[in-house]
Amino acid sequence: MKEFVKYTLATMLGFILVNVFALVLLFIMASALSQMGTTGGSVTKHSVLRIRMAGTLTEQTPAENPIDAILGNSAASVTGLDQLVEAIDAAKENDNIEGIFLDGGTLAADPASLEYLRRHLADFKKSGKWIYAYADTYSQGSYYVASVADSIFVNPSGIVEWRGMAAQPIFYTGLLEKLGVKMQVFKVGTYKSAVEPYILTSMSEANREQMSSYLGSIWEEIMEAVGKSRKISAENLKKLADTNTTFIETKQLKEQHLVDRLAYADQVRASLRGRVGEETVNFVEPSDLVEAQLPITTGDVVAVYYAEGSIVDAASTTGYSAYNPVIVGEKVVKDLDLLAEDDNVKAVVLRINSGGGSAYASEQMWRAIQLLKQKKPVVVSMGGMAASGGYYMSCGADYIFAENTTITGSIGIFGMIPDASNLLKEKLGLSFDVVKTNSHSDFGAMGRPFNDYESDMMQQYVNRGYALFLNRVAKGRTAAGRRMTTESVDSIGQGRVWTGKQALKLGLVDRIGSLDDAVKKAADLAKLDDGDYSRSSYPLPMGFMEQMMQKDEPDYMEQKLRETLGVYYEPLNVIRSAGNNSVLQARMPYEPNILGFSAE
Repeated sequence: MKEFVKYTLATMLGFILVNVFALVLLFIMASALSQMGTTGGSVTKHSVLRIRMAGTLTEQTPAENPIDAILGNSAASVTGLDQLVEAIDAAKENDNIEGIFLDGGTLAADPASLEYLRRHLADFKKSGKWIYAYADTYSQGSYYVASVADSIFVNPSGIVEWRGMAAQPIFYTGLLEKLGVKMQVFKVGTYKSAVEPYILTSMSEANREQMSSYLGSIWEEIMEAVGKSRKISAENLKKLADTNTTFIETKQLKEQHLVDRLAYADQVRASLRGRVGEETVNFVEPSDLVEAQLPITTGDVVAVYYAEGSIVDAASTTGYSAYNPVIVGEKVVKDLDLLAEDDNVKAVVLRINSGGGSAYASEQMWRAIQLLKQKKPVVVSMGGMAASGGYYMSCGADYIFAENTTITGSIGIFGMIPDASNLLKEKLGLSFDVVKTNSHSDFGAMGRPFNDYESDMMQQYVNRGYALFLNRVAKGRTAAGRRMTTESVDSIGQGRVWTGKQALKLGLVDRIGSLDDAVKKAADLAKLDDGDYSRSSYPLPMGFMEQMMQKDEPDYMEQKLRETLGVYYEPLNVIRSAGNNSVLQARMPYEPNILGFSAE
């Protein structure tokens, strides 16, 4: 017995020591990686800012986590739009930066984010500096950005994608029928199409109408910008799109003025060396340039609060990641309350990129924004999407900016609850019985669909949610000087999606402009003089130790599923989490699935 106890205690002690040693080693490695990651590159004379046009573009640069590199879960494929535009602006003013090199061409992003990035590149050229672009393959979205360059290079065996725009919704009704699951849908809005993939097998005519409208509007903006930069007529660009340039010979790309030169990577490097007049090119990464010129935030502040992703009531157990950003209603409310109480913050800009989500969370954030407005100006800057719940958040601001290609509107409400009774009873052979004290004590129980009374009550609940949404928009837009009634909002609502350019004509936004324009407007409303205020981003990224202690650490397997499933991930995730979602949803399809712009 003594020997058993001795060996047991020795084993336990050994286990504890091994784990303590591993933990210490982990922290040493993390500390070393962290130090390596913070060492900025040298911005010497004749340097070139290199922007890697690959991976996924998000609104805000994700916090660095050194452990990700050890686990192979690198965030290098996620690029922050905020950091890119800040680096471009810094490069414009930095005498040591001679030009910008756009490296690669498969950056996945929505059209509005690419429009914002492209605008900053065009502004950079006003300084007299140059931009070169090179890729083996240019996706259509990446080519849209690269078209602003002075010289566009492509590999002699490469590809430039120019084929027009298309959206391809995926319908799961047949799959659900095979599984024995039926979605019980309650909605308001002729154009509210978020439920269609689960109850139809093809687009409704209303949905086809709105998609044709906003895709056409976005494509016209893109063609106009590309045509102006490349000096190609709209007629020729349409002909090229109709022929689909993806697989034509690269020499034809040059003949059609889509590119300037066919070159291999070594030849492009030689051209860059010749341009800077040095034997080697000193490439500077955006993060290094931003770090080298990081301003000190003092005095009056215009806060830029980033809200990106699907709107949810509370933090999910799957956690936040750069691949799966979410807007957590309860957290945003707390953050906005803190900004309201911060005397240094004189105005707030909400940078919103969301297709919506929980109607309840949207309402709570709307309330927090109204309380914030009582103390300081609030301006909204719309990113790729500010639709449905994203527009619910926006509508009460003092002023709203959008990009031409922003997807917005989608003013509508729906509820979608799965009925799995056929799966459970007929396919799995389960039986159910119930004892209850009142007529509807078993409301929402497994094993049966809603009855007529319950369905009617649910529809009334959805109707009230839509009426409240209309009221919020009408009052918010009227307060901003647009004079809208609930009836006029309903006439352009009904779940219909608009582009920013279309929304401007309808009065849903106040001006076409960028995040920078929104910051200037907020400062003007707060009566701040130019140069007398600084700009600060919120929410602040978590530090390494906070990430380590975070219970809801991003799930590695979920990230890999997202990468593997691509556009199929979000619709399937909606089915998976239907029981955990808020009953009322104010959302458009999470991923519009615009071919050539998102990760396909």
